[in-house]
Amino acid sequence: MGMFSEGVDVVCTPAGQPLELTWAGRRYIVCAEPVRWFERRQWWAEETRAPLGTGPGLVDHEIWRVQVRLSDAKGVPHEQESLTLDLTKNIGSGRWRLLKIHDALRPRSA
Repeated sequence: MGMFSEGVDVVCTPAGQPLELTWAGRRYIVCAEPVRWFERRQWWAEETRAPLGTGPGLVDHEIWRVQVRLSDAKGVPHEQESLTLDLTKNIGSGRWRLLKIHDALRPRSA
């Protein structure tokens, strides 16, 4: 699939690492060590000015690549292939968004 942006609810460790997420009414458990990096964003196209002291939150996105599995209501992962997702966290608001689905909904061969 491609790039898009959709809100998700994310539960994190005390250190801020994603543990589980709820997306489209379904609960997913992170099943592998997430990877984090930062990317520059075009803040000048989105903001009229950059207030002093807002550089890290204004200039960079925090991106997490996670592998998840659908889980039941008790948090037990289903026996299915994992999905690889890219999530971003808005440093100012703390809101999470799903940016990309790498390998979901692939056709299965017969």
